[in-house]
Amino acid sequence: MNKLGLVVGLLEDDQDMAALVGQWLEEAGYATRLFRSVGEYRRRQGSEAVDLLLLDWMLPDGSGIEVIEGIRSSANSRLPVVFLTARDSEDDIVRGLASGGDDYVVKPPKRRELIARVSVVLRRHGADAEAAETIDLAPYSLDAKRRRISVDGREVDLTQREFDLASFLFRRHGRIVSRDALLENVWNLSSAVSTRTVDTHVSRLRKKLELSGEHGWRLAAIYQHGYRLEQI
Repeated sequence: MNKLGLVVGLLEDDQDMAALVGQWLEEAGYATRLFRSVGEYRRRQGSEAVDLLLLDWMLPDGSGIEVIEGIRSSANSRLPVVFLTARDSEDDIVRGLASGGDDYVVKPPKRRELIARVSVVLRRHGADAEAAETIDLAPYSLDAKRRRISVDGREVDLTQREFDLASFLFRRHGRIVSRDALLENVWNLSSAVSTRTVDTHVSRLRKKLELSGEHGWRLAAIYQHGYRLEQI
């Protein structure tokens, strides 16, 4: 059960390791996304669908170093990345961190330590706000428990789906969220489904919440990537 509202991606080709770590994460309250190859990760736009990536170094069609270098030069360059690899030399650890890794865990991982490191990295990147019941982005206020959003104290009438969409975007303000990520996490649908429904709902939400810059925030469409709720 995704109690925390956070999604951890796991780029890992070892099925047994992926199953074990995935179980640990889910029992700790995270949702998980498994990618078995670099190609699959890129096809599914993994860097836009997850809140943190656990990254193996040695993969069947590339290396973890190539993946993280691609992430750090992308539109989602701030994605938290933790290496989870059997490479344990000091040179490897230094290289992994120098390439942009936020932390480095050597296999076989210890359950409590791995979950603690994931939690610390997420917290360092502001994930406390993502798990919070209330989010204040003045003049907007989101109350997750009551499922309400207000602007300058005025409650806005939203459908259940519109609230879920707004909540996902507000919790990730400043970051690009792809249409595929929205389909998977808000609609619980495969990314193979048409994304027109996402665009329609985003357009409606933008109008209802006046997210075109009227209140200092804009829900912007990012060409070939998705959407970003940004302060202007």
